Amino acid sequence: MTLKAAKTWFLRLLPVVLFFICYYCSQFYFESYGGSRKSPQPTVSLCHSYRMKRKLDSLKLNVSRKTELFLKLEDFFWREHLSAEALPYGIKGSELLLLKVLAVTSSYTMPANIESLDCRTCAVIGNGFSIKNSSLGEIINKYNVVIRLNDAPVRGYEGDVGNKTTLRLFYPESAFYNPGVHNDPDSLQVLVPFKQEDLRWLKEILYDEKRIRKGFWKPPPQIWLGRASQIRVLDPYFLRLTASKLLRIPLKPRKQQKPVHPTTGILAVFVALNYCDVVHVAGFGYPESRNQKQPIHYYGKETMRSMKVGFKASICNGKTELWLVL
Repeated sequence: MTLKAAKTWFLRLLPVVLFFICYYCSQFYFESYGGSRKSPQPTVSLCHSYRMKRKLDSLKLNVSRKTELFLKLEDFFWREHLSAEALPYGIKGSELLLLKVLAVTSSYTMPANIESLDCRTCAVIGNGFSIKNSSLGEIINKYNVVIRLNDAPVRGYEGDVGNKTTLRLFYPESAFYNPGVHNDPDSLQVLVPFKQEDLRWLKEILYDEKRIRKGFWKPPPQIWLGRASQIRVLDPYFLRLTASKLLRIPLKPRKQQKPVHPTTGILAVFVALNYCDVVHVAGFGYPESRNQKQPIHYYGKETMRSMKVGFKASICNGKTELWLVL
């Protein structure tokens, strides 16, 4: 074979050789990223994710990523475990009340269209004055899950807080008389049972029994129009971890030490961190302490001064309320 002929064959084979070299190099490249055939994200995105992960890790939130949020009849009475703690951190001593409540509500899951999402975006909307005149309503409505707290109104404030509600965390003293006024028809009403009386109140409502008013620091609604199909009971697991892991609150206070529990605000954030892939928070934050006349909430007229008076009164009555941004 002449030199010219050899050169011609080499040039013909060169593309084939280069193809196989590139193929095997690409195989090694993809395998080095965990065997995925998808190209890795652009460098900017990777850096952003890395920074966000470092920032989240630095907070030491001890988030477990438990995504089953609500108590279920079958798990907590027949299969899974017995609770070693009483409310608000367990169900010990409240099993019969829960049995009756869960038997009527009969649904214990999130909506299927949210459960099936690959990436859940969630907004936790606090009740603080900071969200007033923010014009965030349209943005808030775009999140997959919107979590609201207690009796914070929506109607009349849609421009700032939106009108979408996926979950509303509440306890009897903070319940709306008619949840339909400030919630979507499909909004889930999530009871956070801080005490046995809270479950008893819900049982009496569901079974239309005589209401017992004792045991509440504020009279709850004697008639409540929440639909049984939309009611859920939050697993005390989340309040227990919020207290012990996030806030470092002792679950069993010492003698003569009054118990202090997390508020629904910080609890809602912790629940979102467990359930959601993206969590954004709005409407949290007190007014500056020197401004005693500024309202606390985006609704109503309660101010720092009135809250201070109310706090003193609650101490005089032998009850201590832990105030967070609500």
